[in-house]
Amino acid sequence: MKQFLTLLSVIFLTSCMNNSVTPPIAEKQPYEMIKHNDVRVDDYYWMRLTDDQKKAENYDEKTQKVVDYIDNENIYTQESLKHTNKFQDKLFDEIVGRIKKDDESVPYFSNGYFYYTKYEPGKEYAINCRKKGTLDSDEEIILDQNILAHRKDYFAVGGWSVSPNNEWLAYSTDYVSRRIYTVHFKNLLTGETIQNAISNSSGSVAWANDNRTVFYTSKNDVTLLSEKIWRHRLGSDSKSDEMVYHEKDDTFYNGVYRSKSGDYIIIYNQSTLVSDFHILNADKPDGDFVNFSPREKEHEYSIDHYQDKFYIISNWGAKNNRLMETSETKTSKKNWKEVIPHRDDVHLLDMEIFKDHLVINERKDGLRGLRIIHQKTGKDEYLDFGESTYTSRISTNREFNTNVLRYSYSSMLTPSSTYDYNMDSGQLTLMKQQEVIGGYDQNNYESERLYAIARDGEKVPISIVYKKDLKKVESRNLLLYAYGSYGSTIDPYFSSVRLSLLDRGFVYAIAHVRGGQIYGRKSYDDGKMLNKKNTFYDFIDAGKYLINEGYTDKDQLFIEGGSAGGLLIGAVVNMEPDLWKGAICAVPFVDVVTTMLDATIPLTSGEWDEWGNPEEKEYYDYMLSYSPYDQIENKAYPNMLVTSGFFDSQVQYWEPLKYVAKLRDNWVGDNRLYLHMNMDAGHGGKSGRFRRYREVALEYAFVLDLAGIKE
Repeated sequence: MKQFLTLLSVIFLTSCMNNSVTPPIAEKQPYEMIKHNDVRVDDYYWMRLTDDQKKAENYDEKTQKVVDYIDNENIYTQESLKHTNKFQDKLFDEIVGRIKKDDESVPYFSNGYFYYTKYEPGKEYAINCRKKGTLDSDEEIILDQNILAHRKDYFAVGGWSVSPNNEWLAYSTDYVSRRIYTVHFKNLLTGETIQNAISNSSGSVAWANDNRTVFYTSKNDVTLLSEKIWRHRLGSDSKSDEMVYHEKDDTFYNGVYRSKSGDYIIIYNQSTLVSDFHILNADKPDGDFVNFSPREKEHEYSIDHYQDKFYIISNWGAKNNRLMETSETKTSKKNWKEVIPHRDDVHLLDMEIFKDHLVINERKDGLRGLRIIHQKTGKDEYLDFGESTYTSRISTNREFNTNVLRYSYSSMLTPSSTYDYNMDSGQLTLMKQQEVIGGYDQNNYESERLYAIARDGEKVPISIVYKKDLKKVESRNLLLYAYGSYGSTIDPYFSSVRLSLLDRGFVYAIAHVRGGQIYGRKSYDDGKMLNKKNTFYDFIDAGKYLINEGYTDKDQLFIEGGSAGGLLIGAVVNMEPDLWKGAICAVPFVDVVTTMLDATIPLTSGEWDEWGNPEEKEYYDYMLSYSPYDQIENKAYPNMLVTSGFFDSQVQYWEPLKYVAKLRDNWVGDNRLYLHMNMDAGHGGKSGRFRRYREVALEYAFVLDLAGIKE
């Protein structure tokens, strides 16, 4: 999107060019909000724009005023950091230089075809391909994303799937970065894409076995919540589609998919605490969906179809989940039978079903591992990975009748690797390991698993990596990262991007804080709702531990987090501002109370089970006590870089924008505060394979410059 500069912006830019870089000061327009007899005044509430107001053709005086302020903030950041421009270019070239330009994924077999994705030099987007029968067959390009993205500021594919008869491709596109997709249908025999597309979709479809019926999910125009499931006939006008399900509880996320067996179309309904499913025989697409089991409070589960039964991973009487099974004709919970019992020290995460094998992904001692159960013999085995800190995941396994498991493996030292494991013979084959162009020798680096003790006595695991020769240095620059919400666990993983820090003497650390599920469901429950502050305390205590153990000091400790992790960063710089040298606060959720009180803001209502509903005073008071925007005070904050996207659908752009404006008004001392607002992107930043690393280069240059590293 083109940026609009008014005369004020031009004057400001001219002053910057004269080396008098002054941070912009936002106008205050007090807006009073009253709840539970508590009065809050938001001076920057005026910065909120609707989606329609953000469209260039609808710009009015208010929109222009907001955009002008954003322009001034962006200009201030650009001018203040222009001495790092060459360094940013070097970092960008370095980062993308490690990425193989003519790369290709490991092919997987599905319904008679090998499918794979490839990238070509000079192109930003993937090319989706397949070969019939064998890998020696001719290549068929089913979707060239580069053609679809031509001359677009932003482009993303939300999902794609091939019909059971292999003749049709359904794929979805987003050109705005609001995660609202249009579904298209391409005839793979003729290469033609039919005109009848489906708009306002969540991005994926489920094919019925007649090869002409698909089911898809639409979104609420205001909240962006996926709420309705529709039946669509190939080639028909979507206006005539039949709604087959409408979720009226706006705390639920909803969608539809096809079972791996191909026998069922499955609607899922998921809130933070409750799961619900409805099933339909895929051979009878005109039929009615049937509820799998009555919806119950605080019952979360997932289902997979196998022959004449369903497997269920359920937290029914099992905080860390247990595995159940039931007949496909008697799916109500009262008929479920236990296969694997609950264990206090093991978190059952997910599974993959094969004809003769059942594969379980489990987390034990904070590490994600793989367990294989042989259906015929009852043999039960765990794979041994030989490293002290790692992560393993079930990869793409579309075929049911096979004894080969494909899984992925990574660690802080080991690049992402794809393996095929013969579950009968035990033969392990490395299919591909991420190649680092220019060379990478993991023997030059070292990784450790450390344990900080939080103030309440709980252990906080920390995964760190650094160059081995850093052992000789008494104190080192260190970047500490965490997320800590929604039960999302940040496992130790390899990053070639991170080498730009490690090779310049940085230690990189991940704090596995509560709010994730590093030690199972208890870790999550201890870091949400009225326990949310444990997430922040864990992070602070992890930082202090790294200082006390001599890994770094206050003048060399940097921190980073994004989205809900940006909330974490905003909270800890309020609580302990002098503990950090610098902070990267990416697309941060920082105006917690105001957002959670406004159900019209996209995705808000589905969040109440995570943060609490501030309509209730107990939650209002607690959320207010840590909300970064509300807790800003006149104090010396660390150096900060805040990033955002103008079209962000997850965290609305005005949260980081208001946050920076209020911080500026309360800023004490000589540290610097910068905002980088991407005017063409949303929550994930720029689209494309390489362009997004421009923002990473900016973030790294910001940190390295503060550390006194100039090249």
